Amino acid sequence: MKRAVLFALLLGLAGPVLAEDAPYSVKDGMVDAKTFKGFQVWRNAACERCHGANQEGMVGPSLVDSLKKLSKEEFVATVVNGRAEKGMPPHGFLGEEKIDMLYSYLKGRSDGAFATKVKTYEQ
Repeated sequence: MKRAVLFALLLGLAGPVLAEDAPYSVKDGMVDAKTFKGFQVWRNAACERCHGANQEGMVGPSLVDSLKKLSKEEFVATVVNGRAEKGMPPHGFLGEEKIDMLYSYLKGRSDGAFATKVKTYEQ
């Protein structure tokens, strides 16, 4: 299955790909509850003040681009510890669960799996 998806990508036959191990799922343009909660964490933490409303960067870098390069572990370390030299304060107070939800949302945005604002297919 993974080889088929990779082959389709290389040939340009697939749109946004939802990898089998993606931390989010999308059905009919709506996301799972965990990813939706990640969107809520994004909004409540006011991340758009530095990273822009569409996660494409302002004074902080584009997270759409960054999540293409960062591993989940690197993302978590950055959120927890911050990057003082670049003006990013630590956000470890969010806790592991919320940071995991935030990662799901931002990874999906980075993968092009869904729009900026999301709705959940789970109630």
